[in-house]
Amino acid sequence: MRITTANTSPLRANADVLVVTVTKPPTLEGVAAEVDAALGGTVADLIKAGEIRGARGQVTVIHAGAGVRARSVAVVGLGATPEGDDIRHAAAAAARAATTARAKTIAFAVDTVPADRDLASRCLVEGAVLGDYRFDRFRSGPAKERPSRLDTVTLLNGKRRASERAAVVATAVNRARDLQNAPSNHLGPEQLAERARSIAVEYKTVTTTVNDRRFMERRKMGAFLAVAAAGGPAPALITLRHKPAKPARGVVLGLVGKGLTYDTGGYSLKPARSMSGMKFDMSGAAAVLEATAAIAELSLPIEVVCVVGAVENLVSATGMRPDDIVTAANGKTIEITNTDAEGRLVLADCLYHARRQGATHVVDLATLTGAMVVALGDWHAGVFANDEAFVERIDAAGELGGEHVWRMPLHDTYKRFMRSDVADMRNASTAGKGGACFAARFLQEFAGDGPWAHLDIAGVADIDTDRGDGLAKGGSGWGVRLLVELAQSLC
Repeated sequence: MRITTANTSPLRANADVLVVTVTKPPTLEGVAAEVDAALGGTVADLIKAGEIRGARGQVTVIHAGAGVRARSVAVVGLGATPEGDDIRHAAAAAARAATTARAKTIAFAVDTVPADRDLASRCLVEGAVLGDYRFDRFRSGPAKERPSRLDTVTLLNGKRRASERAAVVATAVNRARDLQNAPSNHLGPEQLAERARSIAVEYKTVTTTVNDRRFMERRKMGAFLAVAAAGGPAPALITLRHKPAKPARGVVLGLVGKGLTYDTGGYSLKPARSMSGMKFDMSGAAAVLEATAAIAELSLPIEVVCVVGAVENLVSATGMRPDDIVTAANGKTIEITNTDAEGRLVLADCLYHARRQGATHVVDLATLTGAMVVALGDWHAGVFANDEAFVERIDAAGELGGEHVWRMPLHDTYKRFMRSDVADMRNASTAGKGGACFAARFLQEFAGDGPWAHLDIAGVADIDTDRGDGLAKGGSGWGVRLLVELAQSLC
């Protein structure tokens, strides 16, 4: 998709669809009033009739006449007190309406958005790029029977640098969604490794290393290897490093992603209805890989170490069993009490590996616990952190990027649920209390020294109902925008 800016009058914008935004209740001033006048007062008439109310995400498409060069005008509602999320939602709704009408080009009248032009520009581009996304790789029907794809998004009187940056980040989000949405028989550990290699080929500042089972055995990564013991696709420890010529001093940002390309639960087998959707258990990996790619494309002056533990949790005669005891790379022993608590085992060794690679500040992303979905639903990710300044940066990055987090407790009281009679700790609690908090406290045992945060993205990684942010059903690419903003803040 091509993103452009122009100082052309909206009346002369050469696009299939011209987008004008209104708040609730709608008023027509400035550019919006000019467009309405060129349409012979049609917008004002529809407002008076109650058909255009300015409600958040409401789209009304009007066929343009001689006074407007665009084929049609889309009037999109921002709601009563629009913020960044509302602008993104409006742009996504406009993009979907445009492509449903077979449009190829869309132009946004930025001056109709009641926000700073930089913010308006970035949110309009992000919303349009994300709203235009569809995963139709495996559909075989005629393309003409599906909505079109946008070729060009133009911001009229927008900020060029803000729009270009937003396009890079939003495109990275969509790449993460492609990884998420791919079924496990088409995307396993090797395919994640191939994506990492392709990122390194594309950007000169990026190098990648893909290590196999033998490397993990030499590094005594017994927790990771326990998950891989059931066989299936070969596990991969993927390390991607972005090292610019002049990185920020004293900071190496570690991004760790859970890469379970499929999870049956192992011997602690999931119910049949819970198996569907387990392809999304690698959402953390998708986010950290594509965030690293975006950071490199934006040439952010910060060193980044991205670590992905790619594996599948299967059932076989060689798989880990409840009562097994494994030794993690940092030397701590773990009693396996639930083989479906496998993500934390993979992350344990990956966190330790990230520190050994020089990471001073570490964030891990994982679809880790169903308890997080129960606690926070599908709008906020839970964040657990050992450093106040670091978690404040993460919260601010999420607010700016439109990926919101909610602080959860990380307290030593949860350690009592980890107690084991035969090992240093157990991997799952039988108490039935604070499941997400327990998992985070378990990870802290392996997070090492220095700022660390765990993002449990189980509720936000994939979408099954409309969240009001303009994203379609399926993978959300959650985390890419937040991590890019976090990296920017640390430069």
